[in-house]
This record gives sequence, C-alpha cells and structure tokens, in this order.
Amino acid sequence: MIPITLSDALTLPCGAVLPNRIAKSAMSEALATIDHKVSDQLVRLYEAWSEGGSGLLISGNVMIDRKALGEPKNVVAEDESDLDGLKRWARAGTKAGNHFWMQINHPGKQSPKDLNETAVAPSAIPLKKEIRLFFRDARELTETEILDLIQRFGNAARLAKQAGFTGVQIHSAHGYLVSQFLSPLHNQRTDRWGGSLENRMRFLMEVYGAMRAAVGPDFPVGVKLNSADFQKGGFAVDEAIEVAKVLDAAGIDMIEVSGGTYESPVVATGVKPDQKASTKAREAYFAEYARLIRNAVKTPVMLTGGFRTDEAMIEALTEGDCDVVGLARSLVLDLQAPAKMLRGESFLSLVKPLKTGIKAIDSTGMLEIWWYGRQMTRISNGKPPRPSESPIYAFVATLLTKGAQAWATRKLRAN
Repeated sequence: MIPITLSDALTLPCGAVLPNRIAKSAMSEALATIDHKVSDQLVRLYEAWSEGGSGLLISGNVMIDRKALGEPKNVVAEDESDLDGLKRWARAGTKAGNHFWMQINHPGKQSPKDLNETAVAPSAIPLKKEIRLFFRDARELTETEILDLIQRFGNAARLAKQAGFTGVQIHSAHGYLVSQFLSPLHNQRTDRWGGSLENRMRFLMEVYGAMRAAVGPDFPVGVKLNSADFQKGGFAVDEAIEVAKVLDAAGIDMIEVSGGTYESPVVATGVKPDQKASTKAREAYFAEYARLIRNAVKTPVMLTGGFRTDEAMIEALTEGDCDVVGLARSLVLDLQAPAKMLRGESFLSLVKPLKTGIKAIDSTGMLEIWWYGRQMTRISNGKPPRPSESPIYAFVATLLTKGAQAWATRKLRAN
C-alpha cells in the first residue's frame, strides 16, 4: 500500500485539483434570510471554515424551488435575484484558496408540514408513522413536473458557477427527492422513471446531465450517494455500486458515500451497521461500503460519517476505502481541526452522543441536526460553539424558532 497523507493534493476527473484530502461535508445551516437569500451569517460561517484548512467545503442544502423547502431558512437558487449574495458567499467560502461546492437539493416527501403547502415524490407513499406527523403526505409527480425539476437542478448549477462556487454536488442521499427515485420502497412507478434500477436511476442521471450541460466539462460535479437506505425493501449496497458505475462512466467528479434517511437516520444518530474491529471501521460508519464502491469505479470517493481521529482518516485513505475524508460535526466544534492535522498534530473529535432521554426525540436524528444548527448559528454570529448546551433545551428552543420561521415564511408567501 502506498501511504497517503491528509495533505496530499487530489486531481479530479475534470482536471480541478483539491489542495488536500480533508472535506467539510454538508450540514443544513438554515441560516438564510426569511426570503431564502444569502445572509451575513452564512458569509461569516463559511469564511471561518475556509480559514480552517479544509481542501473542500460543501454547503448545506440549497433548494431549487422556494415552494419546496427542507427548512424555513434554506437558501434557494432558482433565479438571479440573489446573485450578488451568492457571489459574497462563494468568495467567503473560497477565501483561503480551497474549493467550495454548492450542494443542490429538493426535499421530495421529506417536506415539513408546517412549511410547504404541498409535497411531491416519485410515488404517493407516506413516510413511516413515527415521523409522518412532521411531513406532508406527498402526491406522485407527473412526467411534466419531473422534466421541470431536472431543468431546475441544471439551472441551480448554472447559478452556482456564475456566482463563483468551484463545484456543485447533487444530494442523492438521506431520503431526499433524488434518493427517493432510487429507492424501490419509495419509487413504485410503472413508467420509465420506476421499476428496474435502470429506470429508478434515470432521474439522477438526467439531473447530472442537465447540470453538466449547464457548467461544462471542466467544472466539478459531484454526488452524495447513499450506500444503503438501511430500510427493508429500500436502496441497497449492490444497487449503489451499479449506480456508481454508471455515474463513473458518465464523468462524475466525486462520489460521497453516506447512508440512511429520516426514517433510518444512521448518520445523525451514529447507529451504524456491523463493521470490523479496526480503528477506521469502529469510527467510519460506511467504510466497508465505500471500499466496495471505490473498487468498482475510477472516480474519487469521499467517505463521510463517524471519523474521530486522524489515525482512522489516514488508515481509510491508505487502505483504499476512500480518496477524501469528510468531516461535519467535528468542524463545528473545532473550526481549526483541519489546519491542525495538516500541521501534523493529532486529532480527537469533540463530538459526543446527544440524548434527551425521550425516545421519540432521540430516535429521529432531528436532535443532532438541530443542536449542531444552534452551534453553527453561534459561530455565524461571531461566538464560539457551546459544547455544554443542554440537548433538550436546544431541541425545544429550535422547535419554537422553526415554528415561528415557518409562520413567517407562509406569511411572506401570502403577501
């Protein structure tokens, strides 16, 4: 095995070069303005991350339709009305010479009930009862609507490049719309968009084609792909490998391997599949899955989820599980962690399990998302994160805040 260090550069298929092997994976910041434009808070947050040393930053959800939000304060990229804001965000996120990619997404049926008037999905199949309370039951998309969504993804990619982002990522994981099309559990269509794996991956491949056409051959286009949904009858690793092969042949620039959905929140809760006993396997939730995918493609693979030490990261790179290691929550609690590791300092993540003691809250994954969202808000306001913040306090406070934000969003639409 050839040793790979975290400071090694990586050339992507399109020719772009990542300055090192550390990436900040996407987290939902929910820090846009109430009318879905880039805020000063987002600019400050990503400037801080850029200065932290990661070779690649990936934004949280940027939505393609202001009528289909994942959270009240998502950034929306559907026209040039906020191009100046997007440019400020891109400049801040690339301040230190790193890459900054826009993650582009649509929630599909994971559409909050108190926020969106309707929800759409490949098929009209509700989410499981434990979380159905929070989301609207979705209706099935028409062919015309599917084609419109594909063009919206392409348009968002065009705006990202125009604004100065250095790449884009398709969110095809965690149970959002593109992931729903891939899942035989959630996609039970009988037309050309459902049924066989070839048909179920058609939406993803058409989205990739539209985005590539919008940005050209020399601009990075990546994808976040579930290794598995970890649901009975859902998208499984053998299908993920086949999808990765097709993406590889089509020229995708990076495949980020993740897993789970809101119904099976592996990433958020840390409840992970069985793994071997090495340091890397104990930490990296999806290492074995990533290796299977990496062995099947030439495209660089990014592995995200659970890394706690630099030792495990270097092990994953050297053993061939991945080409880039993705960190998320660790970089909220320690903004300078990448720079420290690149200087040769050892790293131990400050991330710890969060529990309220209320099973209905702890099992959904929302607690982790909301708690870290509050810490990102602190950073965006020039304050340090607060690792000691009570999980139950963070959950209740965020629930009330998001309720108020959803009401404000609906009122804005009504006017």
